[in-house]
Formats: sequence, C-alpha cells, structure tokens
Amino acid sequence: MNNYPKNNSRKALVSFFLLSTALLSACAANEPIVEAEPTATETIVATEASSGAITAPINASCTAVSSQDREDALLNSPFASVSAADWVRGGDEPAVSIIEYGDFQCPFCGALAPILAELEARYPDDLQVAFRHFPLIGSVEQPIHEKAKLAAAASEAAGKQGFFWEFHDLLFVAQSEWTNLSEAEFIKFLMDGASDLGMDTAVFEADMLGDELQTLAEQAWIEGREIGISGTPFLIVNGFPYQGPSDVFSLDAIIKMEMLRERHFNECPEFTIDTDAEYTATIQTEKGDVVISLLPQIAPVAVNSFVFLAENDWFDNVTFHRVIPGFMAQGGDPTGTGFGGPGYTFEIETNSNYLFDREGLLAMANSGPTSNGSQFFITFGEASHLNGGFTIFGEVLQGMDVVRSLTARNPAEDPTLAPGDLILDVIIEVN
Repeated sequence: MNNYPKNNSRKALVSFFLLSTALLSACAANEPIVEAEPTATETIVATEASSGAITAPINASCTAVSSQDREDALLNSPFASVSAADWVRGGDEPAVSIIEYGDFQCPFCGALAPILAELEARYPDDLQVAFRHFPLIGSVEQPIHEKAKLAAAASEAAGKQGFFWEFHDLLFVAQSEWTNLSEAEFIKFLMDGASDLGMDTAVFEADMLGDELQTLAEQAWIEGREIGISGTPFLIVNGFPYQGPSDVFSLDAIIKMEMLRERHFNECPEFTIDTDAEYTATIQTEKGDVVISLLPQIAPVAVNSFVFLAENDWFDNVTFHRVIPGFMAQGGDPTGTGFGGPGYTFEIETNSNYLFDREGLLAMANSGPTSNGSQFFITFGEASHLNGGFTIFGEVLQGMDVVRSLTARNPAEDPTLAPGDLILDVIIEVN
C-alpha cells in the first residue's frame, strides 16, 4: 500500500497529453507497440524550515493551466475534428469526443469495442464516439492483417445502406469466428451478416468488392501512417491523442476529467485572505459536520485556495474518494477518481512547528512539491513520513468522530467500489 496522499491530476495530464500513462500493447504496423510510462513523481521532497518559517512565497507559488495553450495545440493538430464525413454515435453536443482509429481484425480493437459501448451508455448526452478506419494492410510482401481491408470495405458497404454501426458491432463481436477463415469463407460470412441485417445483399456485395471502397480502405492505411498513427486502437480524446490504459475505469476517469474542464479556473485565485484573521471551515458531510480551524499564517496560499474553492462551491457534492483507516481520509476531487484538480497548482508550504504527529490535521494532497490543487486529506493519526512533503493548513476542532466514520475505500486497489461519502458543502467563517 502506498501511504502517501496523492493528487493524481498531474499524472493524468501527463498520460493524456504526453501519451505515457502505462504500458499499452496495441496492434501495430510491424510489431506490438509498447508505450513505456515515465511514472509521475511521488518522491517526497523535504524542505528544511527554520524557526517555523514559511517556505513558499505568497506571490510566486501558483501556476494556472492555460486554455489558450490548449487551443493553440489543437490548431496545429494533424487529426481532423469530427465531421459529417465520420461514422459517429452518441450525444449531439457532447462534452467529450473520442475518435478511434481502428482495424476490425485487431484483437485490441475488439476488446475496446464493448468498453466504448459501456461508456456510451453511461454518458448518452456527454460522450460522442467516432470510428475511423486504419486497416493494418501492410504490403504484398509483408501483410499484417490480411482481412482488414475487406472488413473495412464491408463496413462501408453496410454504411451505404444505413447499417454501419450494426456491421461494426457484428465484426467485433464475431471477430474470433472470422479471423482465421479463408477469403472465400470470410466473404460468405460478410454476406450472411448483411442478409441477417436485412440489407440488399447484391448491392452490398458489389459495393464491398468494388474499386471505390477497396481504394477507400487502402487510402485510410496510407493516410493514417502519414499523420503518425502507428498502431491500433489509436484514440483521440477531445482532439488530443490518448494511448494510456483503455479499460473502463481509466477511460471513464478521462471522460470525467474532460467534463470537469468546464469548471476549471484558468487563473490562480487572487490572494484575498487576511493572514492575521481566524478562519473556520465547516465541512458538512452526509454523516455530520467537521469543524476545522484553518492556519492562514502557516500556509497562506493553501488557505487562500481552500477558501476560494469553498466559496465557489467546488467541494459541494464531492466524495471522500480515498479513506484508509489508521492513515487518512482524502477528498476534494469532483470526479471522484483522484485525478481531478481546479485548473491551477501551487507549491507546498511547510513549517517546522507543524508536523504530522497527531490525528485531525488538514493537509493538501500532492504528487510533487508544486502540484497542490484542490485535493485535501485529514489524518487519522501520526504520519511522520509525510513531514516536509505536504502542506498542513488546518486542524479539526470538532467532528473527528465523523471523519472516523467515513466509509473506508481505496480505489487504487479496487476501482469498482461504490462512491464514498459526500461532502455537501463547505462553510467558511472569518473572525
């Protein structure tokens, strides 16, 4: 068990924009692609604080994610946006679009198909899925998937009669049945499928074997390589390549993070708190209230951010997504995945007079010394291994029994757990 409170927002950004979350095997042009992940830094960086001095400057510790940088990157993307030329299903005005460059003979694409279908069912209005062909044809001398070209042409022939997605699903569901068939047997399989779906089989056969769709499949293979697609499935999420884990949990987390982007703050909060005042935060949960004394003199940036987020309803209806008895309870991520953040990050603030030596301490979760965001945790006891690496910015005054009653859960060990206990609201009072 990793006994560090983690804010995984940086890891998620690395995985999404740099294509490097975890090992991914895929169907490839020459051999299986393995994208090795440089894992996110979780080493604790200790900071020596003398005489209780604050170690992070108030005016130089926050960095906001620029929406303009994202827009500029999309303008230079080689991957075309979803258009009327694509085969699309899902929401008409989605928050998230996933484009799959796929090959019907690729087993990894076959494994992905039911996962995307499940996500479409979860997000009928917020998710749109598009399928683009990248049949791994290879060459005459070195063919890769010998039936990929014909399968792509068949799906397009079905599409001409309004049955693309039905044929798409049929090819993936029955993939193991037709992969090892001879060409003649495979054509019969395709014809039988068209007949079962109620298509005009004579027109279907002529279209499937005609020059137009055979050329279309060949061009998809050529053009895909020209824009840098090296294997399948190759996913584009909201315009950016994603080659991280393609299980339901990981893709669901990416979708939730993209939906959270609409709530991001693209500027760091203005510093508005009075460091000489007394701030109290009441975390109202479905199991009762937790009253916390904040520490603006010890961690001004963290307190300022927490107050800002609370006053902007960031924590409302957010779950305690990670609760480990004897260690800590963690919340503050609206996605409930442990990957979400507010759109800005800031440095840790440590103080030699405030150490993890007791229960009831409120601190920021992070994945590195500059990655504080919105995720926080409350300790259940002494945790000296966190000293110097995490910002303590408050202490529980009342309601520690409520904290202890929170439902234990660790999504790192079981991502299928039911959601944790909810934060209903966070009320800030100033004296």
